[in-house]
Amino acid sequence: MEIGNNKSENIRMHANADGRLFDYARLMRKKMTPAESVLWECIRNKGTGVKFRRQHPVETYILDFYCHELKIGIEVDGSIHNYGDNKLYDSYRTLQLKDYAIKIIRFTNAEVLSDAEEVMKRIKDLVRESKSPHP
Repeated sequence: MEIGNNKSENIRMHANADGRLFDYARLMRKKMTPAESVLWECIRNKGTGVKFRRQHPVETYILDFYCHELKIGIEVDGSIHNYGDNKLYDSYRTLQLKDYAIKIIRFTNAEVLSDAEEVMKRIKDLVRESKSPHP
């Protein structure tokens, strides 16, 4: 899907995502973690003032949640992200997504489950910041 008035303004919503990722993303939407389910209930139906999609393919990645309008990705990470090469992989992934001008905000499962209100405040702050014109 593309948006914009002319070809130079078009932005690829799925940024060259492989078709197989869409099937996997569909499966992941059916099997969200408890933390992802809690956050989805908070942000769905424009709970942040903008539309977020869940399990959204971009390039070779699937973002837990994505706002195309503001190019914001939200990742909810379990403890597995603290082990082995996972932290390095997450950093690399964030850099790759930055090439598409996508801002990534990360939360742990524990943060979402224990303080969803604070998580929502941080997301709303990022949405507000992203909407305001930059000098």
